Amino acid sequence: MSFTNIVRQHTAALRALLALTVILGLGYPVFIWLVAQLPGLQDKADGSIIEVAGKPVGSSLIGQSFTDADGNPLPQYFQPRPSAAGDGYDPMATSAGNLGPESVIDQPGKPSLLTQVCQRSRAIGDLDGVSGARPFCTPGGVGAVLSVIGPRDTRGQVLTPARVVSVNEPCADTTAPFLSTYEGVRVECAEPGEDYTVGQIVPIRGTAVAQVPADAVTASGSGLDPDISVAYADLQVDRVARARGLSPEQVRQLVAQHTDGRTLGFLGEPRVNVLELNIALDTPAARG
Repeated sequence: MSFTNIVRQHTAALRALLALTVILGLGYPVFIWLVAQLPGLQDKADGSIIEVAGKPVGSSLIGQSFTDADGNPLPQYFQPRPSAAGDGYDPMATSAGNLGPESVIDQPGKPSLLTQVCQRSRAIGDLDGVSGARPFCTPGGVGAVLSVIGPRDTRGQVLTPARVVSVNEPCADTTAPFLSTYEGVRVECAEPGEDYTVGQIVPIRGTAVAQVPADAVTASGSGLDPDISVAYADLQVDRVARARGLSPEQVRQLVAQHTDGRTLGFLGEPRVNVLELNIALDTPAARG
């Protein structure tokens, strides 16, 4: 290949690089920015920032915690769903809890997903004056899970239980497990340091009917969800009304005003934006 052809090829490549840089590196971003400034899109493109008295207080797209310095829920505010993003709603650490439905056995210093749900449900029940009981939770607020030890059949099912242990109830915490007997065998509390995974793990469904909604006890996939269900908002109305000296009807009206319907009319469920609702509660109009 002659030197002239090499120069021509490199010149053509340089022209293509410059042209694509102008089109894709400058023109396309400018075009997208201009489209984003159209009415109806500008607010979302700028981060959906909410301002109070001219100062930004958050984004309607990202949840916030409403707790005191010790992490206790502030009773005068609606509480969001749990967050697994950093210390809570950290956009720089967005993540899920990385625990699934099979996470039912507690480890030292690391409660299972089931026990986390039980503990959250019990805490919310105490806060909002309802029962925090759930079907697979013990009265003490941990996962109701047994390890059934004994000979097994070819499918791995225990034929005749020889020993049954409530794995999430250590003997240091309880002397009477949530269930006294299982298939005629006395249920024991768990001894620290023992491995009960050798048994068949059996979650026990109780008779409790959950009054605390599922979104109140589970984190979203991103950990940043700003919304709660209408059911969870309704659960908190009386507590917020008492703390603010308002009537429940006044608070319910504000909840209704900040409830969005299904996306496009059929996707998802109606939802309440917690930050927008709490800001509305702080306005003088809410008290008048």
